[in-house]
Amino acid sequence: MTGDGENDITLIDGGAPPPVKPDPLLDMALSPLRARARKPMPRERTALAIWFWEIDRVLLGLIVVLIAIGLVAVAAASPVAAAKLSSTDQTLTPLYYFYRQLMWIALGIPVMIVVSMLPRVQARRLAVALAILFSLLLVLVPMIGTSVNGATRWLGVGWFRFQPSEFLKPAFVVSIAWLLSLRARDASLPVIPLTAMLTGIVALLLMRQPDFGQTVIFCACWAGLLLVGGASIRVLSAVFVAVLGLFVLMYLFYENGRDRIDAFLFPVRDVAEGPDQVQLALSTITHGGLTGVGPGGGTAKFNLPEAHTDYIFSVIGEEFGLIACVAIAMVYLAIVVRVLLRLLDEDDPFVILATSGLVMAMGFQAIINIGVNIHIFPSKGMTLPFISYGGSSMIALCGGVGLLLAFTRRNPYMARSPYVVTWSGR
Repeated sequence: MTGDGENDITLIDGGAPPPVKPDPLLDMALSPLRARARKPMPRERTALAIWFWEIDRVLLGLIVVLIAIGLVAVAAASPVAAAKLSSTDQTLTPLYYFYRQLMWIALGIPVMIVVSMLPRVQARRLAVALAILFSLLLVLVPMIGTSVNGATRWLGVGWFRFQPSEFLKPAFVVSIAWLLSLRARDASLPVIPLTAMLTGIVALLLMRQPDFGQTVIFCACWAGLLLVGGASIRVLSAVFVAVLGLFVLMYLFYENGRDRIDAFLFPVRDVAEGPDQVQLALSTITHGGLTGVGPGGGTAKFNLPEAHTDYIFSVIGEEFGLIACVAIAMVYLAIVVRVLLRLLDEDDPFVILATSGLVMAMGFQAIINIGVNIHIFPSKGMTLPFISYGGSSMIALCGGVGLLLAFTRRNPYMARSPYVVTWSGR
């Protein structure tokens, strides 16, 4: 078809349309949309797919690294505990505790995934409900609890035993964070005295067991949340004086704690009595030097009283060296830094407090356990998170990390704050 005008276009069968000239202004306007279109999108809109794209995969990967390190460490320490618990009637296999740790991990990881898939509101409600439940169970521990090594901290009989304080810890931290976050809505609410009273009740229940280490963790998390929540200097100073006074009272009236502090400050010099637990841990962790004696080659670990739980860090130092110990400490530090970076553009007071409290609980527990093993703190009887053997500890930690992942979940396609600087400097 041909027109008479000079601007008419003649189309021939099979011919291509004339090329379109690029428009720089249109390309500039469409460039953000094209960049976003190039981002990989979830192929399925299932709950698992949405969870995978919203979860903090870096934080989850660091936790998986700790769990893997813990399996290797428990395998190294399991022969020590198995040999000490074996008798003429029953002989435990050297890897008995390693196989049981696999079972606890198999139970804990689904708990972590399910909890991390909850919306923030439901995760908070679950934590408050669990805090009430395990607080009631904590009241029952001194009355019907099971005693192990002179401490009554467990409920249950036979192989079914659990430690309520381990499960209470993450739920309690989230509940305290929720109460303190109410100050952002109404500053006149007496939430600080209320949380102080609740923390004091839990501390008294823990000291009846007795469990001084967990008491320190609960009180330190409460004080840390006050600091993050913006409490006044007057309140923080009063908390510091109260903690100092309680520590003095503990030394005067708590015989077990006083004995441990005395053993730490005044080491045993009598050859007949021999070294105490902290001295044995220090000698074990330094026996391997920088690179260790090799997997399964440790001998000093057989002198440790709780090689697979409280003093597993010393076993790692003997068989894998001080370099491995430093690497583990750096993993814990990376977890704390990752969570803090995640909070840089968070504006929900509850999420900031709850996430900070959960990572503080894990960090304080790791610091205390490592400090005991390297002779910085007196013996506390506290496990190393995700590395020490323990069913209650593993499942409770997985639940706590599930809450942490639930509160840090974020849609990756939502606009970030313009005040946040990424690793690329933009």
